[in-house]
Amino acid sequence: MLDTFGRILMSSLNVLQPAHRNASAGDNVLTPVERELIFDIDMSDYDDVRYCCSGADVCLNCWPLMIVAVKVIDTSLRDDFGFRHILWVYSGRRGVHCWVCDRKARRLTNEQRAAVADYFRVYKENENNYKKVSLMGQVLHPFLARSYTEVLKEYFETKLLTSQNLLSSKERYEKILEMIPDQSIASELRGKWQESRRSSSAKEDINIAQGVRRCVEEIVFTYTYPRLDMEVSKHMNHLLKAPFCVHPKIGRVCVPINPNNCEEFDPTTVPTLIQLLEELNREGLRSDVEGEWNKTSLANAIKLFRSSFLQPLLKICKEELESSYNAKLQQSKNLLSW
Repeated sequence: MLDTFGRILMSSLNVLQPAHRNASAGDNVLTPVERELIFDIDMSDYDDVRYCCSGADVCLNCWPLMIVAVKVIDTSLRDDFGFRHILWVYSGRRGVHCWVCDRKARRLTNEQRAAVADYFRVYKENENNYKKVSLMGQVLHPFLARSYTEVLKEYFETKLLTSQNLLSSKERYEKILEMIPDQSIASELRGKWQESRRSSSAKEDINIAQGVRRCVEEIVFTYTYPRLDMEVSKHMNHLLKAPFCVHPKIGRVCVPINPNNCEEFDPTTVPTLIQLLEELNREGLRSDVEGEWNKTSLANAIKLFRSSFLQPLLKICKEELESSYNAKLQQSKNLLSW
């Protein structure tokens, strides 16, 4: 089975891309020619805004933060940059990975990759690694405005306020109040929250601050906006666990996520290597036989990978190769006609 997964993977992802020798740096130095544009989002980077877990631990109360990240980044990559061949993958433990495999994405230089990554930047870190949202100007950039109205605001109000109990203690609600510059509004909210300590009324309470709209937006962005590992996206040579590999610490498989219904993805039910081995042994299956994976708990993940990513990518790659061949053939004919 693992051999089958390897063949599927290597036929679609250029993890080991062709390279050329850099003569100026010596014959032994290889420079990559292509590499997928990748994004890495770890739940541990949200530890200052989640209270159910910390570090590498993840539960269904904080997982909506990853759902928000998938929705926001995927929409922008498709609508703002025009990418189409995008694969989202559960990292196996604490986050998600994104592989953008369009030809124009694979051929981006490090400088161009950095520019794409910076397009998504809204955080500024200080010496204590505290992430502060910095929304430039009086009007949100169209990408940020769309993310706020279509995803962030809803998830903040309907999911995170209650799942993270943001108003359940003075320490938690004071962190929100610190983001409100108008002290009269902050004082009013403080009084209400001290009395009730109930997150159920938080939506109405925070709307008191609509007179200072920008600080409300900054609160929502602080608690929900995707926190990318920027360095991963900026350079061709950064490593990332490949889809369908097994996480070395907890044994979960890095399975694809469908961005169209990512809210249905449950990281706690992802199969582990031990579980797959038990299924193989129980059913008398062979890992080296094509199609045997269809009888394991990885069946849906493999089907999703093939139908939504692999087959469309192979189709466009074939068309690009044929187009390139025909162009060179026509060029040769033109030279011969002289």
